[in-house]
Amino acid sequence: MESIDPALLLSAYAQGLFPMADGADDPSVHWVEPRLRAILPLGGFHLSRSLKKLILSDRFRVTTDTAFRAMMALCAEPADDRPTTWINPVIKTSYERLFQLGHAHSVECWLGDDLVGGLYGVSLGRAFFGESMVSRTRDASKVALAHLVARLIAGGWQLLDCQFITPHLESLGAIEIPQADYLRRLYSVLSERAAGAGAAFGADGPAAGVPSPPFVAGVWSALDALGAATADLGAARTTGSPPGYVIAQLLTKTS
Repeated sequence: MESIDPALLLSAYAQGLFPMADGADDPSVHWVEPRLRAILPLGGFHLSRSLKKLILSDRFRVTTDTAFRAMMALCAEPADDRPTTWINPVIKTSYERLFQLGHAHSVECWLGDDLVGGLYGVSLGRAFFGESMVSRTRDASKVALAHLVARLIAGGWQLLDCQFITPHLESLGAIEIPQADYLRRLYSVLSERAAGAGAAFGADGPAAGVPSPPFVAGVWSALDALGAATADLGAARTTGSPPGYVIAQLLTKTS
C-alpha cells in the first residue's frame, strides 16, 4: 500500500476512525477507534499567565501550511520521550495528499530558520482532528496549539479531536470522553448542511477528486483576516500568523 485513498481516509474520520502504524518501518496501517477519546473544547483552552506572556512576546515565528512535509518529518523523528513513531511512509504519503487537497493543515513554530515545533491535523467540515504535535524547544508545541485553537475559533470550527489524552494536553484543557459521546458530537457537527450548491467538503473549498457532501466548513484563513483588521495601519507582518496579542485576545475571550 503506497497511500490511503483520500476519500476513504476522510470517510474514516467521519466515522470516528483514524489510521496508525506499529512503527516507522511497518509497511501496513491499522484503523483505530479508541474507547475513550480526547477532545479540547474550543472554549476551554487553558491559557496560563506564563503561556499568555510567551504568546504576547512573539518569541516564536508562527506560520501555517508553509512546511507541512517538514512538520510531519519532525513529528516522526525519534526523541527521548518517544523513541518510536506510528508515522510510516504510508501515513506520510496519505496526509501529504490530504494537504494538497486542502484537508490537512500544519502550524509551525520557528526560531530563526530552525523549525522547532508545531503540529498537523485533518480538517473535515467544522471538525479538526489533531494528528501529532512536537517540541524541539521548550513550549513550542504549546504556542502552536494556542495558535491552532485561535484559528479554529475564528474560522467557525466546533470540534477539536486530540485522539488520546496526555498530561500535556490535559494541562491545556483537553478532556476525555467515551467514544459514544465523541461520535454524537462528531455526527452533530457533520450533520450541519450548507445551504445552496457548491458547499465545501473541507476548509476553504471543495477538493478536486474527493466526494463533496455539503458540510458546513470551517474557514482556515479567517484568523489571518482578523489579524490584518486589528493590526496597526501600515505595520509590517513579521509572521505567517497574526501577532501574539490577537491570539491572546481570542483565547482570553473564550476561556
